[in-house]
Amino acid sequence: MTRLPPPELDDAEAWVRRHLGDLTLEGPEGVAASRRFVGGQTAADEALADFDVRGYASQRSEVLPVDDRGASGLSPYIRHGMLPLPVVWDHVAGGPARDAAKFRDELLWQEYARHVYARVGRRIAEPLRREPAVGRGWQGEAYREDMACMAAVRHELVEDGWLVNQTRLWAASQWTVRAGLDWRAGERALYRHLVDGSPAANGVGWQWAVGAGTGKPYGFSRWQVEKRAPGLCASCPLRRDCPIEDFPPAQTGAQVTAPPGLAADPDPETTAGPLVPEVTGDPEAVWLTAESLGDVDPALAAHPDLPAVFVFDEPLLRSLTLSGKRLVFLTETLADLAQRREVEVHRGVVPEVLAGRRLAATWAPVPGFRARAARLDVAALHPWLWLRRPAGGSARSFTAWVEKHGGSPGSAHRGAPRRGRSRG
Repeated sequence: MTRLPPPELDDAEAWVRRHLGDLTLEGPEGVAASRRFVGGQTAADEALADFDVRGYASQRSEVLPVDDRGASGLSPYIRHGMLPLPVVWDHVAGGPARDAAKFRDELLWQEYARHVYARVGRRIAEPLRREPAVGRGWQGEAYREDMACMAAVRHELVEDGWLVNQTRLWAASQWTVRAGLDWRAGERALYRHLVDGSPAANGVGWQWAVGAGTGKPYGFSRWQVEKRAPGLCASCPLRRDCPIEDFPPAQTGAQVTAPPGLAADPDPETTAGPLVPEVTGDPEAVWLTAESLGDVDPALAAHPDLPAVFVFDEPLLRSLTLSGKRLVFLTETLADLAQRREVEVHRGVVPEVLAGRRLAATWAPVPGFRARAARLDVAALHPWLWLRRPAGGSARSFTAWVEKHGGSPGSAHRGAPRRGRSRG
C-alpha cells in the first residue's frame, strides 16, 4: 500500500499516468482526461447552475446536432455524489411542469436502479426477469466502424467517457438484440469507459434495453438514427445497404427465477442504511468512497476539521480495468476538494490502508461498502442521502416501485421497457 502525493487540478492527467496508469485500460501512455467533463464539486456546482430544464421533455433524446441535445450532462456528478439526487430534484422546482416532471422521472429511475442494486447486489449481472433477447440473424462484431451510427457512438464514448441516453440504448440493442453477443460483456465494455459508470444504473439500464428486465427489448433501427441524428445516415458507407434498415424481430426470452429481494424486500431498513448517524466513538478521519465525494457528503459535512481519506482500491481497479478518463475525473475531484480541506490519497487494499484508524463514513447502497466497512473501525456512520428511502414492496418493475415510493406526475404510467434511463 502506498500513500500518494496530493494531486493538483491542473496536473491530474499526468498524476494518474504516474501513480495509477498501470491499472488503466489504456496503460500509462494512453491516459487522457475526458474531453467534456472535469471532476470536482466546483465543476459540479457550475454544471447544475447552467442546467435549464426548459425543453428537456422534447429534447432529451436528441443526438445530433449536439446543440439540439436536451440531456443535462449531470450524471457523472450525480454518480459520484457531488450532486445528490435530492439537490438535483430541487433545482428544477419552478420549471415548466412537463419538463420538470420528465426530468424528475429520470432521477427516480436512477433511484430505482440504486434500490434494485442495494437489494440484489452482484446478482445485478444476472437476468432479473427473463433471458435477454439475443439476435439470431447477423452475428459478430457489434460496433462496426463502417456503420456511421456505431462509429459515432464509439468515438464519443472513448473521447468523452459519456453518451446521451438515446445512444446508450443504441449500443445495448446493437450489441445483444442484433449482434447476438452476451449483454454482460457489452455492459462491461461500456462501463469501462463511462465517467458516470454505475453498476446500478448501467446494469439495470442494460437489463431493460435487452429485455432481461421485462421481456420487451429495445428495437434499434435506422428509424431512430434518422429521427434523432438527422444527416448521419447520409454520411454512412452502408447507407444503401443498411444492416439495421428494419426493426429486429420481436423476441421474448424465457422467464427466469428472480433474485431474492426483487419481488419483496424483507428488511428495508438494512437496505436503506441508518436513518440517523450511528456514533460509537470519536473518528480521526473521514473515509471517502467513490459513491460520495461531494462537499455535501454527510460525513464530510459533520466533521469539517478531520482529514478526508480516499483509497484507490488496487485489486478492484486491476479487475475492472477502467479507462483513465474515470481515474482522471476522480483525481480532479480529490484535487478540487483539497483546496478546501486536508485530503489524503492512497493506493492499496482498502481495509489494510485504513486499519487501526477510527473513521467517519457515509453509508453507501453498494455491496462493496458493506463488505469493507465490516472490516474497519467506523466510529461514526452517517445516512445516505436518498431521494426515496427504501420502503419495501416490489421492485420487479419501475411502475410497481414508483407506486410504493411516490414519484412525479405521470411516472407510474410510463412505458418503462422502451426507455434507457438515468443518464440525465
